[in-house]
Amino acid sequence: MGGVNPFIETPRIRRPDRPYKVRFLPMDVTVEVDPEDLPEDYAGLPGSLLQIALENGIEIDHACGGVCACSTCHVIVRSGEESLPEPTEAEEDMLDNAPGLTLHSRLACQAVPDGSVDLVVEVPGWNRNLVKEGP
Repeated sequence: MGGVNPFIETPRIRRPDRPYKVRFLPMDVTVEVDPEDLPEDYAGLPGSLLQIALENGIEIDHACGGVCACSTCHVIVRSGEESLPEPTEAEEDMLDNAPGLTLHSRLACQAVPDGSVDLVVEVPGWNRNLVKEGP
């Protein structure tokens, strides 16, 4: 289930038309993303960094379910930021609540790469979901 919040502006996203890679730090995992097989069954916008991470076993907390209603999926885009749409006002408002905010911070649930370049994304230490409840 993709994350959509009916009370906020939906970002204008351009779907990728070629394969690209996302490298997640500090776990140093590189994921190859096929535009024909974008994950859409997880929290966040279809094809978002959050969905890509979750599809590939990289845990990023997302307390609101990926609907841009919290800042728990905060990530820092170290390179490839130009492939992401500009953040909406709602995303910027949520980012104001994120610890460790930088000029390159984004909400993983809202950041949908267009595939024009590869990305390097850092998941802050406080945001790595290392413990899960239940089996």
